[in-house]
Amino acid sequence: MGAQSEGPLVVGVDSSTQSTKTLVVDAETGLVIARGQAPHTVSGDGKESDPEQWWQALGEALRQCGDAARQASAVSVGGQQHGLVALDAAGEVVRPALLWNDVRPAPQSERLTEELGGAKVWAERIGIVPRPAFTVAKWAWLRENEPAAAAATTAVRLPHDYLTQRLTGQSVTDRGDASGTGWWASSTQSYDTEILEHVGLSPDALPRVALPGEAAGTVRTEELPLPHGALVAAGTGDNMAAALGLGLRPGQPVLSLGTSGTVYAVSTHRPTDPTGMVAGFADARGDWLPLACTLNCTLAVDRVAALLGRDREAVEPGGSAVMLPFLDGERTPNLPHASGLVHGLRHSTTAGQLLQAAYDGSVFALLQALDQVLDGDAGADTPLLLIGGGAKGRAWRETVRRLSGRPVVVPQAKELVALGAAAQAAGLLLGEDPAAVARRWGTTRGAEYPAVERDGAAWERLAATLESGGALLRG
Repeated sequence: MGAQSEGPLVVGVDSSTQSTKTLVVDAETGLVIARGQAPHTVSGDGKESDPEQWWQALGEALRQCGDAARQASAVSVGGQQHGLVALDAAGEVVRPALLWNDVRPAPQSERLTEELGGAKVWAERIGIVPRPAFTVAKWAWLRENEPAAAAATTAVRLPHDYLTQRLTGQSVTDRGDASGTGWWASSTQSYDTEILEHVGLSPDALPRVALPGEAAGTVRTEELPLPHGALVAAGTGDNMAAALGLGLRPGQPVLSLGTSGTVYAVSTHRPTDPTGMVAGFADARGDWLPLACTLNCTLAVDRVAALLGRDREAVEPGGSAVMLPFLDGERTPNLPHASGLVHGLRHSTTAGQLLQAAYDGSVFALLQALDQVLDGDAGADTPLLLIGGGAKGRAWRETVRRLSGRPVVVPQAKELVALGAAAQAAGLLLGEDPAAVARRWGTTRGAEYPAVERDGAAWERLAATLESGGALLRG
């Protein structure tokens, strides 16, 4: 098994867009005993995936963990949010899952917003405004564009629900992931029957929402190298799992730099943002997780670096160039049909300055939402936890420092979604708050970088370009 454990073992799963990662963790100390990873193939221009691949990848990743996985006492699945998994009466997948980054439902999201009272009503009632990413808009798109598939659908699941159901045989979700569907109301913490009726979906097609700390069931499948009868936690969405993995307290801001970018914080009060910039998600514990997400983050900057023929770290300071790298449309701001925009080029502009402008544009989109995410819960000197693949890069880290003016901490802990799922499994097993478990594990320890003076001139150029882009950005 490699490292020796002191306590019972738990398994945390991160089923993301591109791969499944598994960690076997000592529930008492947080020591990672074993790990595995297996890829997924994404189709439909990167916006669809066969859920059977997730199951097969889970099995492969667990097998890589060897005997450690077979000794686990509890397991939990963190999964990519918002994906629409449509199942027929036999429990078989009707069509490939529509993933969170699919912006095809933009017309449906706009119609739903208006038909049910407008953005302010949605924010106050549901907690989110139904952007194209959210499941309710995807279901409306499916009914309109693939009516035969919609008619064959008798059950709708989120990615983590689908895997949990195959593990346990039970139809269970949690409040965190459910809060990103558009048919779970944060105001009542239950499914909204009026919205479900409006989109032609029966409440019977949806999983039961488990209470925080409640088990989804036990392992009933013989297909995976897990102990039969091991506890299975309710699981949650990937952002909620990462928040658990960091053991977040209210007001601690997090900026995650991955294929997409997110900024979020735990809050004790229910968020309602009528602009839709901040999604008023629930967390996996009983609090809230206001969050803003951008589609274009590390992948977009890497694409710009490739076009320029430069290493991603080969940035140069200075210059007047501004770039809004909305290469795949954008979610924050809500511009699903946008393309990338470059402004302010001069003969003197260098490739390194243009690459830095791409970094600036990506980080700006996230930091714009930070004040609304925090809503007064933290001061300007509160350190920003920087996570995700981009946190390893100096150019990303320095751009965040320069544009935020905040101190930055880069936690040493990796694979925070899987680690957070493991903390949820450990909390269930030990009867503890999973965030307190993660704090005992010391997951936020890492390199600390002091605040630097905020680059107000760059911020003003970016804000002016976004405001003046107008029709060009709307696509």
